[in-house]
Amino acid sequence: MKKKYQTPLSKIVEELHYEVAVRPDNFEEIQITTPEVNRPGLALAGFYEIFDRERIQLIGKAESHYLRSLEPSTKRLMLQKLVDAKPVAILYTSDLPVDRVVEERAKLRQVPVLRTKISTSSVMAALIAALNMHLAPRITRHGGLVEVYGEGLLLLGDSGIGKSETAIELVKRGHRLIADDAVEIKRVSDKTLIGAAPEIIRHYVELRGIGIVDVRRLFGIGSVKDTERIDLVIQLENWVEGKMYDRMGMDDETVNILGIEVPAITVPVRPGRNLAIILEIAAMNNRQKRMGYNTAEEFNKKLMQQMGMEC
Repeated sequence: MKKKYQTPLSKIVEELHYEVAVRPDNFEEIQITTPEVNRPGLALAGFYEIFDRERIQLIGKAESHYLRSLEPSTKRLMLQKLVDAKPVAILYTSDLPVDRVVEERAKLRQVPVLRTKISTSSVMAALIAALNMHLAPRITRHGGLVEVYGEGLLLLGDSGIGKSETAIELVKRGHRLIADDAVEIKRVSDKTLIGAAPEIIRHYVELRGIGIVDVRRLFGIGSVKDTERIDLVIQLENWVEGKMYDRMGMDDETVNILGIEVPAITVPVRPGRNLAIILEIAAMNNRQKRMGYNTAEEFNKKLMQQMGMEC
């Protein structure tokens, strides 16, 4: 069964700077469970057969113009019905005033009513994006996450393989740390995974023999970042003699995380290998692939052409 997540309405209100026109007694306990929002045109016309009370209901200029076209008694009845349906919240956009009928009924029915000066289209975009982030499916992976040349690298591997040391070396070289030891991964769209550190260990790195290091205080605020898209998975493993590692880069490996296939490479670790430089090259190469240029394929074409000419 798919796990359902929720987020407090008060958190969304604070994050998006909404004004609270009607605050129910249980305001702090109200939870949002869906990233979808609704413009209640059908509801204001009296159709409630598919009304979803879990969605935040937006009243913008179109709804306001429609309501003004109704007889006062009909308008009052339609607004009372909307509040009586007990939606999770009603949000007035475009700096519209809250109808007195809605304000009075909402106080009676304990329904939160919000306001914002922002236009309806912009409100919908920002609200849906925020809800998608807060309600996204998620997992936690043991590993690290760093941003290298704008690419989010998820470092995986056994304990003691060198993930934290590599992350610190990358920070020293001007890149940014997102998470060490544990990475919370959220699927915010059908194509995008976002990684972050659990709040209690955010910006900290554990180095064996030294202990816990506060990266932000040691290297400055520019050395850390709260979240980052995951573009490439780096699997670190101890070098195994005789194992055939990819030397051309022709193998397109992927790792499935929350239903999304993420490009992946396996990097063998042994004394003398500078992992930080290797990961910098991996990041740039992955960025280049996403921009449409694959070095391995181009080299293979040239090789085939050369062999054809010699034959």
